[in-house]
Amino acid sequence: MDSRRPFCIVVSIALVFLCAAPGARAEEPYREKWRPQFHFTPAKNWMNDPNGLVYYDGEYHLFYQYNPEGDKWGHMSWGHAVSRDLARWEHLPVALREENDVMIFSGSAVVDWKNTSGFGKDGKPPMVAIYTGHHTKKPLQNQHIAYSTDRGRTWTKFAGNPVLDIGAKDFRDPKVFWHEPTGRWVMVVSWPVQRKVRFYSSPNLKEWTHLADFGPAGSTAGIWECPDLFPVPVENKVGEKKWVLIVNVGSGAPAGGSGCQFFVGDFDGRRFTAEAPAGKGKESALWADWGRDFYAAVSWGDVPKDDGRRLWLGWMSNGEYANDVPTSPWRSAMSIPRALTLRKTDPGWLLVQRPVNELERLRGESVEVRLKDLSGAANLAELNKVTTGPFELESELEPSAESVCDLKLLTGTAEETVFRVDIPGRKLTLDRTRSGRVDFHKRFPGTASAPVRLLDGRLKMRLFVDTSSVEVFVNDGEAVVTSLILPTAREYCLDLRVTKGDLRTATLRAWKLASAWTAK
Repeated sequence: MDSRRPFCIVVSIALVFLCAAPGARAEEPYREKWRPQFHFTPAKNWMNDPNGLVYYDGEYHLFYQYNPEGDKWGHMSWGHAVSRDLARWEHLPVALREENDVMIFSGSAVVDWKNTSGFGKDGKPPMVAIYTGHHTKKPLQNQHIAYSTDRGRTWTKFAGNPVLDIGAKDFRDPKVFWHEPTGRWVMVVSWPVQRKVRFYSSPNLKEWTHLADFGPAGSTAGIWECPDLFPVPVENKVGEKKWVLIVNVGSGAPAGGSGCQFFVGDFDGRRFTAEAPAGKGKESALWADWGRDFYAAVSWGDVPKDDGRRLWLGWMSNGEYANDVPTSPWRSAMSIPRALTLRKTDPGWLLVQRPVNELERLRGESVEVRLKDLSGAANLAELNKVTTGPFELESELEPSAESVCDLKLLTGTAEETVFRVDIPGRKLTLDRTRSGRVDFHKRFPGTASAPVRLLDGRLKMRLFVDTSSVEVFVNDGEAVVTSLILPTAREYCLDLRVTKGDLRTATLRAWKLASAWTAK
């Protein structure tokens, strides 16, 4: 044993995702090595972008890019799952399949409450999916629709497809919503190579008229994909909302590779006008997540008004290495669902993301540790009784002005994921270079940094640690870092030590998190 590493108490717990029962197979379904326990994954095969997020009749629908034929990208179709609580998901049959040399690329879904499309029957509104048809035998992408009259269980592709075609090789990912002030549907769709998004309107989801374009702006190093446009409440301003335009980029994100940027401004039903900064370049961009593994994020439509939240999630991977992540029989997971608000700061806007409250239903045993005047290593033995498997951690630190401290997530005897809080440098750095299995792709190991600040002299962090990922929410979500990790051991242990300055106080509380797949 490395004497420099802290002693970790490892306890037996009842959760089946930590220890298989005697005589059980080595890898039970949903208990496989690195299988997330509270993040959505397909039962098997490849998954990427979330699609068609919509709420209807008590269910949150999650469609997603899916390969029914294998565990790498290809044969793109729409997988489908539903949830009543955003924590536990029910798998449904593939909704839309590749056929006639047309793959089903990313898009959105709406409930056509007014039956503008005419697809409804028996007085019930249809669900309509709007997606990109990717033609495999010619360089063409255009927009198609399909409809369902049985709560999304079966789908019929519209005989008049495509409903929007500009003859472009790259023209994809339509996000559609009903714009009440103008009484029509609005589509936001990416024009990737031009680094633009285009806006269209329609009275019936079948016929579309071009309104305006936005871009290039912000980060333009990579192609623009998976746009979204929605109003978001402004914190501490009762009733005030601003429009947020989401543009995911294929490369050029802060930590490298793909990432998610946003613009804040106004939308008049025709044109989106961004507030500064809206110049070009990585430095002028506003980023939703500073980690390596948050992409193609889109929001749910039709969340009930008495709920009022703007909810979204993203694909938890990166285009640089997604095909090579060594999981089986599935590949890829979604982030946890998050609720959005806007926070105005100097110098500008922050897109604040908070894990949805529904995840608290997975909480089990908890332990709290309070520390004072810490200048070296902390004793976290009690805390580590509940962090041996997937867990949630809330921490509040009161550092000195020169403080630098490391919170380490340890597995095995030589693996660590490091969260370094650098107060003088005003940043949080996540280092996964020694986090476990990192050799499957040259771009996987490395670091990601997010800007952080003290609020009233304190720094808050909330961590969600699953079997193969970490998500860090700083100061109630004003900075977020999402990262895959692939530890070779199943037990986690936390280590906190101050390497410079001191922590005047530190409070850490951790919860065991139960498996969302217990009933599977």
